[in-house]
Amino acid sequence: MRCVIARFPFDLTKSGVLETMKGIKPEQVFGESVIIGRRTYPLKQVGQIITRQDRRDFSAGEVLRAMSRLGFTCRDLPRAAVPARALTPLARASATLGAPAAA
Repeated sequence: MRCVIARFPFDLTKSGVLETMKGIKPEQVFGESVIIGRRTYPLKQVGQIITRQDRRDFSAGEVLRAMSRLGFTCRDLPRAAVPARALTPLARASATLGAPAAA
C-alpha cells in the first residue's frame, strides 16, 4: 500500500512492517501506540524504523493513518485520570451519613 510519510511515498505492506519490526525492542509508550505482533510500540519509533527518517521529520498522525490502513491496532493518547476533588470535612461527613430520608 502506498503511504506518504514526511512528504515521501512509501510502499508498505503488513508483512513488510512485521518483518522490519521483528527483533526491535519497544520503547516505553507515553503517547499514541501501535500493536505489532504481540508488542506495543510508540508510533514515532515505528515511523523512524520503517522510513529510516528522523522522528522530527514526520508526525505521529501520519504513521497512525498508515498503520491503521495496513490493519494494525492503534491506540490514541491515554486519557488523563480526572483528579479527585478534595472534600471538605463537612462534605465528607455529609457523604458518610448519607442523604436525609424522604418523609
